[in-house]
Amino acid sequence: MTHESEDHRPDAAPVVGAVWVHAFEEDEGGDAVYRPEGDPFPLSRRPRRRIALHADGTATVADGGADDRPAGHGATWTEAGGMPVIRCADGSCLHVVERRPRRLLVRVERAGGGAG
Repeated sequence: MTHESEDHRPDAAPVVGAVWVHAFEEDEGGDAVYRPEGDPFPLSRRPRRRIALHADGTATVADGGADDRPAGHGATWTEAGGMPVIRCADGSCLHVVERRPRRLLVRVERAGGGAG
């Protein structure tokens, strides 16, 4: 019997109820990597986006505000193909394309359909 590391089991992340923080140093191609809020992150002058999904279908997406502290914005989320899709108030969508216990890979679709 082989044992996989917990970090490599797909779809094992408890996405709802956790706060996920953008680990932009780990981004892959055009996709953004998010880690749980309690993970260690390198110091950065760049504010880190935070995502929180709630069981009632609402979400909070927090970006750096005018004073660099996180400023939360309301959003909603649903599942598509078993993965969360977050719809932000500005019309952008965040598609979770990979989910592991300590890592989310998120594809951003800007308002108007552009990726990035």
